[in-house]
Amino acid sequence: MKEPHPAITTLYFSRKYQTMKWWSTGVLLLVMMHAQAQLFDNKESFTHADTIRGSITPERSWWNVTHYDLTIRFNEENKTLEGKNTISFRVEDTGSSMQIDLMQPLEVDRVLLDGEPVSISRHDDVFYLQTPSLANGSIHKLEISYHGKPRVARLPPWDGGVIWSRDHNGNSWISVACQGLGASVWYPNKDHQSDEPDSAAMHIITNKGQTAVSNGRFRGMTENADGSLTWNWAVVNPINNYNLIPYIGKYEDHHSTYQGEAGTLDVDMWFLEGHMDQAISHVLPDINKTLEAFEYWFGPYPFYEDGFKMVEAPHLGMEHQSAIAYGNKFKKGYLGGDLSGTGEGDDWDYIVVHESGHEWFGNNITTKDIADMWVHEGFTDYSETLFIEYWKGKDAADKYVRGLRKNISNDEPVIGPYLVNTEGSGDMYYKGANLLHTIRQVIDNDSLFRDILRGLNHDFYHQTVTSLMVEDYISRKAGMDLGRIFTQYLRTTHIPVFDYHFEDGKSGPVLVYRWANIVKGMNMPYDIQVDDQLVRLYPSQEYQYYDLPAGFDTRKNISGNLDYYVLTQRSGK
Repeated sequence: MKEPHPAITTLYFSRKYQTMKWWSTGVLLLVMMHAQAQLFDNKESFTHADTIRGSITPERSWWNVTHYDLTIRFNEENKTLEGKNTISFRVEDTGSSMQIDLMQPLEVDRVLLDGEPVSISRHDDVFYLQTPSLANGSIHKLEISYHGKPRVARLPPWDGGVIWSRDHNGNSWISVACQGLGASVWYPNKDHQSDEPDSAAMHIITNKGQTAVSNGRFRGMTENADGSLTWNWAVVNPINNYNLIPYIGKYEDHHSTYQGEAGTLDVDMWFLEGHMDQAISHVLPDINKTLEAFEYWFGPYPFYEDGFKMVEAPHLGMEHQSAIAYGNKFKKGYLGGDLSGTGEGDDWDYIVVHESGHEWFGNNITTKDIADMWVHEGFTDYSETLFIEYWKGKDAADKYVRGLRKNISNDEPVIGPYLVNTEGSGDMYYKGANLLHTIRQVIDNDSLFRDILRGLNHDFYHQTVTSLMVEDYISRKAGMDLGRIFTQYLRTTHIPVFDYHFEDGKSGPVLVYRWANIVKGMNMPYDIQVDDQLVRLYPSQEYQYYDLPAGFDTRKNISGNLDYYVLTQRSGK
């Protein structure tokens, strides 16, 4: 999620650099160094540790995670934790060294492979296991016991780690936010998005009087000999590492159901004591409206077996699969504001809608490399527009998505460098949404566009993907080559310019036009208004000509389709 964080001035976070950009009364205080940006013109340098973290190393490639079974206890008194993760995995190839990720200062106490100890060596945030020869296709269990004082989240969810907080009554309130940073900040795992466990279980040990909530279905609570409680949760669907999250606090549960495309969906809200009435009146109606709109646009909710759950969290919100974190303070919009500035985002709860959208894009469809994170954030940001369209109509939706453009920086490409665990520009949200809105205009068939969105969630159901896989899919289903359009918006910072002027022809004025500021071969059509008619043109980098009707007033500027994210420029010719 990691959307802009509100402050006295509007604050935006670049997740790539973990730095901040400040705007105050419309004045840009951070100088943008993006003039003449080139394709993949990122100048950031990376270390060997970045490569180990972000790539499929030989020590990661030969085995595939099938299940995580995590037992965890958080000790608030000294801000430590202790736990055990049993990793079930399948052997896919020959390998003798296994990479497991666990961020310092957490320490490993013991590692057992199928019940037998194995030798380990540590290198920064990674440790390597020396394993015996294992047969291809065989299934094994790796039991890792660990403890330590984990990194504390300084400004969750943007700057992640463990969250040690207090609720409105002073009760302990603990959770984790770790997208981008990585789940290895709090438990040992194969910390790469390309390898999701097929299922997972979480056993959270708490003090008496506390409740623990996690992903999926509640499997019961047991009381331990020392008086502590163990809360058991499990998901039966694939789940990415950063989505597997504990919530510990004074929680109450409200259960309801939603009659959806795939049957009866269990809907639960876990909110703090004293907040449930607000949750029922404010959150639940928007949950039901969101599920209805998104099942229409994207297809059935992808995790019926695990249910839908929204959990009050000590931060703004995150898309934790089947246990969405909510912290929007029971306000409409984004903490009471409208990110589009149009008024169309004022009458629905932003966190409910946006984070629920991630259940389809981010959780059902997950990118293999976080460089392609626009697939999560661009589609989910556009889901807000589709929510508005479903409930308020197309004009309101178009107005909203166009309003988001004011938040686009165009400071660096949306897609980041691969294999180093680095995202691209924060423009993946608003620029990603406007790219999809532009693609929708190019396709010019809303029924087909909806079929593509539903098809993505059906054909890539519970899969990890690359941006190119998604781009090629949309092109194929649309029946047109959209590749250079995707490249233009995702891999450069240049916005296409419809450059035009008028000339005198034999029978009247002639429109002379082209695309400027584009990648070579970019072939996007463009719709313009000519008197009372909408005309589709096919600009290229070379000037082309269109005969205008006699009497056309060339003193007026050409009006293009505002739903394309392009600029228009009338040249002086």
